[in-house]
Amino acid sequence: MAKSAQFNRLEAKIMRMPEAYVKAVVPANEKSATELANLQKRIAPEDTGALKESIAVTGPNQATPAYSQPGGSRVAGPLEVLVTAGDSGVRYAHLVEYGTKEAEAQPFFWIALKLLRKRMENRRSRAGRKAIKDVWKQP
Repeated sequence: MAKSAQFNRLEAKIMRMPEAYVKAVVPANEKSATELANLQKRIAPEDTGALKESIAVTGPNQATPAYSQPGGSRVAGPLEVLVTAGDSGVRYAHLVEYGTKEAEAQPFFWIALKLLRKRMENRRSRAGRKAIKDVWKQP
C-alpha cells in the first residue's frame, strides 16, 4: 500500500523531533547548570576559596573532574549537564556539605539545587515543548 503525501509529511515531522528536542534542551540544561554552580559558589564557605573554585559544570559527553562529588568521575550523557564540587586537590566537598564529628555541616551543594530545582525543570520543559511545537508548525 502506498503512503499518502500527508502521511509522509507527518512521518518527516516525527523524525525531526528528537534532534529538535536535543538542540533546545541541551542549552537550557547548560544555562540551568551554570546558574546552579554560581549559586553554589556564592553559598559555599570561603576559607581558602579552593572549594568554590572546584565547583564545575560538565557538558554532554564530557568527563567530570576526578574525585568530584557526588559520585566521583563519570561521563555525562548526551542530554546531561552535570554540576560537581571537588577535584583531585579538593577531596572534602562532602565533608563540608554534611559535616564531621569535629566540624559542623556547611551545606551549599544540595541546598542550592533544592532552591533552583523547580526553575530548572520548568526551563527544560519549556524548551522541549517549544521545540516540539516548532517542528509541528513547519510544513
